Amino acid sequence: MFEAYLLTLFGVMAAQASPGPNLIAVASVSLAQGRKAGLAVVTGVSSGMLVWSLATAYGLATVLEFFPWSLTAMRIVGGGYLLWLAFKGFRAAICNEPGAIRPTRNRFTPTQAWLRGFLVLLTNPKAVMMWAAVATFLFGAGLEPWQVFLFGPICALSGFAIYGTYAVLFSTGLASRTYQRFSRWFETLFSAAFGALGGKLLYDGVRELRP
Repeated sequence: MFEAYLLTLFGVMAAQASPGPNLIAVASVSLAQGRKAGLAVVTGVSSGMLVWSLATAYGLATVLEFFPWSLTAMRIVGGGYLLWLAFKGFRAAICNEPGAIRPTRNRFTPTQAWLRGFLVLLTNPKAVMMWAAVATFLFGAGLEPWQVFLFGPICALSGFAIYGTYAVLFSTGLASRTYQRFSRWFETLFSAAFGALGGKLLYDGVRELRP
């Protein structure tokens, strides 16, 4: 079990550190309201990971077992969504428009900030793909549902550490000024990452539709 956890955790941490809707939510609130609000969003994201671990252990695995085509559908939908984010980011960079990561106009209470992070995680197609991969690997390694569920708190802790670091960085004046100065380059980089991931998901999904 430990070896399966360790191998899976490396992949999960790479997914958490890469650009995505979670990072956008954390950075946008941190830029606007500072470290405390940003960390509240991070806490919501981490809480959502516990929900996904439960769904993976006792729900998603069953769905994939009886409806294997659902994974293909998730890849196509998730890939299309990430490609849309990539298009928006590239357009913002080319036209010098405000990009995806910018100070949010809304002011959030701690509870509202937590809820924002929680809902972003639950509706994040990247998270769906990640947990589907986690389920496939851990169940393939012979783990029981309760062992798969126990992997959730480990992911939550790693997510809090990674996104918490982003929250602290984007809440500082230096990070904010740096981002504003090089926002077009950041948007291009993030859009390229979205496009690569979305294209890979969409390609895999369409390829699985072929007879």
